[in-house]
Amino acid sequence: MIKGRHLEETVEALLQDERYAGHPLRQALEDVYRELQDQLHQIERITRISDQYQSASRDVRLSLTERCRRQLKTLEKIIRISDGYQKLMRENQESLKDASLTDVLTGLGNRRRLQDHLHAESIRSGQDKLPLTLVLADVDRFKEINDTHGHDAGDKTLIAIARALQSGLRSMDICGRWGGEEFLIVMPELDAVCAYSIIEQLRMAMAQREIPLNDHSVRITVCFGIAQWRSEEESIEDALHRADAALLVAKRSGRNRCVLADETR
Repeated sequence: MIKGRHLEETVEALLQDERYAGHPLRQALEDVYRELQDQLHQIERITRISDQYQSASRDVRLSLTERCRRQLKTLEKIIRISDGYQKLMRENQESLKDASLTDVLTGLGNRRRLQDHLHAESIRSGQDKLPLTLVLADVDRFKEINDTHGHDAGDKTLIAIARALQSGLRSMDICGRWGGEEFLIVMPELDAVCAYSIIEQLRMAMAQREIPLNDHSVRITVCFGIAQWRSEEESIEDALHRADAALLVAKRSGRNRCVLADETR
């Protein structure tokens, strides 16, 4: 079977052949030839349009693919920036939170952090039926240090006391600045008698330590009031009040000493 241009060429050759000049089917053949040419032209036109469409479609597809690729890269960049920003925000929030719970001078936890620890440890101690002992410490004659040597010397004294307290406690103990020259020590899983033994050794060691102030050194002593929390009969605030009362007895008894709350009853 002859198709397309081959058919057109065959018919055209027949029409040009003089032998068929008077043939009765010549006119019909001419009509078929014209119709064939029209169809071939339409096919060519459709083919050109199809090729153009395919080319345009390919260009559009490539353009869309490239655009999507760029948008994905942009999106990835935005996500990385967002993740970095969120990480920075979390770090800043944690830093701000830590700063709000830290005593600027000594680096210990401040009163707010100590209150959080008290709350958490009282819950744990109550649930697990574990002992919990609170210790209040107060620097002896701190006002005299400020008045005699200046507030800078007073600050150095508080820093030295804070370091000495931390170095003499267990790793699980929590020590912070309660206010002024007063410190609070939270001693989980420890009864008052065992706490007294640790604190008494700490007191004696601190009394022998010299703290450099300006052009000379001084020895600073500390008083301690110790109270074990009676979880079944009092609040944690009540235990703090008993520790404070024991501290007052220690200071009135000549300073530089440890006093158990039960001894004040």
